[in-house]
Formats: sequence, C-alpha cells, structure tokens
Amino acid sequence: FRGLSAADMTKGLVLGIYSKEKEDDVPQFTSAGENLDKLIAGKLRETLNISGPPLKAGKTRTFYGLHQDFPSVVLVGLGKKVARIDEQENWQEGKENIRAAVAAGCRQIQDPELSSVEVDPCRDAQAAEEGAVLGLYEYDDLKQKKKMAMSVKLYGTGNQEAWQKGVLFASRQNLAAPMQTNHPLFVGKGITFDSGGISIKASANMDLMRADMGGATTICSAIVSAAKLNLPINIIGLAPLCENMPSGKANKLGDVGRARNGKTIQVDNTDAEGRLILADALCYVHTFNLKVILNATTLTGVIDVALGSGSTGVFTNSSWLWNKLLQASIETGDRVWRMPLFKHYTRQVVGCQLADVNNIGKYRSAGACTSVAFLKEFVTHPKWAHLGIAVVMTNKNKVPYLWKGMTGRPTRTLIEFLLRFSQDNA
Repeated sequence: FRGLSAADMTKGLVLGIYSKEKEDDVPQFTSAGENLDKLIAGKLRETLNISGPPLKAGKTRTFYGLHQDFPSVVLVGLGKKVARIDEQENWQEGKENIRAAVAAGCRQIQDPELSSVEVDPCRDAQAAEEGAVLGLYEYDDLKQKKKMAMSVKLYGTGNQEAWQKGVLFASRQNLAAPMQTNHPLFVGKGITFDSGGISIKASANMDLMRADMGGATTICSAIVSAAKLNLPINIIGLAPLCENMPSGKANKLGDVGRARNGKTIQVDNTDAEGRLILADALCYVHTFNLKVILNATTLTGVIDVALGSGSTGVFTNSSWLWNKLLQASIETGDRVWRMPLFKHYTRQVVGCQLADVNNIGKYRSAGACTSVAFLKEFVTHPKWAHLGIAVVMTNKNKVPYLWKGMTGRPTRTLIEFLLRFSQDNA
C-alpha cells in the first residue's frame, strides 16, 4: 500500500452477495461485486471460497488487502434474490433484506473507526442508503466520547436519485429519533416528559417518557422532508406541547374540563393526559379546508400488548386512507396494522357521571381502543387516521438496522405516504 494517502487507508467498501438458489449453485455477487472481482482477477471469489460456509442473510465477512483503494471489504448476505411483497410480513422482502445487510456491513466497517465507506447499491440504491444511514446512527450528542463520523457514498454506478431519496428518508427518521394546493394535516402529541401526574407511573423505565413527544418529532420531520422533496402540497402541522408532572396545580381525579368544541371531559386518570391536549388540537384542525387528518402519538403503551414493536397501530374511519398508509409501509418496511374503531369502544368513554366523556374507558381491557374512541369524539372529518406509535418509539435489537434506543419510527412511512399522496393529487 506504499504511496496511498491517509484518506485512502481509512476507506471501506460494503458489497452484497446473494444466497444460493439451489444446493449446487454458487452464491452470486451483485453486479458491483462481480465488477470488483474482475478488477482483482477473481481474488474476491477465491478468498470467499476458503473463508468458511456461505453467508446467511444479514451476516457479514470482512476481507483485508484485496484492493488498494479499500483496505477493508465487507461482504454482506442479502438472502435470496427476491423483489416480491411478502403478504404475511406486509413488506417488500428484498428491500428489507438490503436494509438489514447494509446496516450490518457499515457497522462492521465502523468498528475499526474508518472515516468513510462506499456502499453497493444492491439493485435498490434507496434501500441500501437507508440501511447505511440508519445502521450507522447513534445519538451521542451529550457524550464527551463520540464515535468518529463516517461519510457514506454510493459505490460504482447506480441510481443517484434513489440514493439521495434514501439519504433524505433515513436522515429525517434520525432527526425524529432523539427529538422525535391540498391541505394531509398532521397532529403530533408533544408531552415533553410524562411522569403520569397525580396518577404517577412506576419509576422503572420512567426515563423513557422523555420520548412521549415522539409524535410531534415524527410529524415535524415528515413535514421538513416534504419541503426538501418539493412536494406540491400544503401541509399544516400542529404539535400541542406540555409536561405532565405532579404539583399543586396538577389535575386531580374527578376534575372536569371543557374542550374547544364544548364537550366536557371528566378526568379519572391523570396519566391519560395526551388525549386531553389532542382533543383541542383535533377540534382546531377542523377550521382548515383539509383533505386528510393524520395524528401520530405515543398515546397509550397498552397497544404494546397487541402489537409489540412489529408495527404501528392505525385507527381510521377511512378505508381509502388505510390503504394509502398500508402501501407506503410495505415500501418502507416500517409497517402499520389496522386496529378496530367500533362504537363498542365509544360506549365505554361517553355518558360518564360528571361530564360528556371520560378520559379513560370503563374497563381495564382494550385501553388502546378506548383511547382512540375518546379522540373520535372530537373528529368529524371523513378521512382521519390515528397512528399509535408508542410500540415503535424504541428499539430493543428487534429491527436489525436500528440501534437500541429511540427510533424515529414511523417517519419514513409518513414521508412515503406524503410522496404518494402528492402524486395522486398532482
């Protein structure tokens, strides 16, 4: 490597390889991998063959000294070469494999603290870039010791437009993570810290309630992204903000307040605070001439019992809107799942002792459903959806291309929804 600059010696390369289709097949490189193998006279294939068993999806293998421009070359397993929608998983399997594999490869490059990495587009430059940016992201702004920032570039020739779209989608999700001519109005719950108030939460994991403003950060990031993409739509965003803390002025059980539309609300649990601030926001949005209303909130943690972190829960009064969100989520791999909005749940929050509606349901069960039934009392628009994001606000190593901690989900799905909505209304 004599004669190489210091910058050259700190650059890595991530290349994809597919699983064998049949037992006697040879694992197939991507076109970028094939090109590199030809450049170095077959040394990549030769080294791979003696390095161990075939690479499984999402696994990595690092080689050194194969090419003078790249001291480290990481091969990543892409699984089988597929471009189909898995109807059981509700995502595009090939795209999700690329995101996970590229994220793993970039993290492998990052370990020796190389300063830059070039990434194989793997037949889908947007998914590859999303995997790289999301996989390398870790919030360390408040730490003295920070990881070396790594620049990510597209290797070889590829779809630069799709690559830049991936940069935008992934970076906006990362923006939401720590902060979290037509009018798709967005409303995001912004409880900056939720102790539960007088109905105080258990101390275990209460620190995670700094993310109770995840709905507000998600919708803000989606709106910034729409502006970056120059989408020909007018978007209004509302983010009601406050803290929920115990004090001499805090709400008490049995208090009654009046919402903007005149309905009275009985407070029987001060930890059901998000729906109170959203009620007035939802009343206010009806003063605009809107095509769609979307609100994204960490409204209730009990939706975790139903969905875990597998998808965002969607409650909507519009099948058209549901299908748009579903198709967007299949594209991004950040999935949504439709939840029921039956009158059965409305009956559990109306007609309470002191007021028109109660801020909690009559029974302990179906808490996620009754919380949205409460919100529905303040909505008259025919195309409204509530996205319950409490289940996806953090990652516990369940999504392979995200680090532990706050995730910024489902920002990419909202951006994809806006992109599709703007094209339909162009």
